[in-house]
Amino acid sequence: MISNERPSPYGQSSHSMSGPKPQVVEETIKTEKIQIERKTFIFTLKENPRGRFLRITEDVNGRRDNIIIPATGLEDFKRLFDDMLKTSAQTPARNV
Repeated sequence: MISNERPSPYGQSSHSMSGPKPQVVEETIKTEKIQIERKTFIFTLKENPRGRFLRITEDVNGRRDNIIIPATGLEDFKRLFDDMLKTSAQTPARNV
């Protein structure tokens, strides 16, 4: 398992002084990948002892950023995403 923790610009965090974090076993339920322009988005539905969640990874030329959405928030996330799609479709693009 690859850690996605990055060093904090604010110095060491309190948990890093106590040694490595224990590994949490995660089961992958489903993974889908899409390529949009120069970005790759990886959607991975996972589950661990704390619950089910969706990890969205953005990969741009090897640089990866993640967001984690708990399963309890997926419906709200979908509703907001659908609203953004609708607004984007209804709003004319500005030539900047």
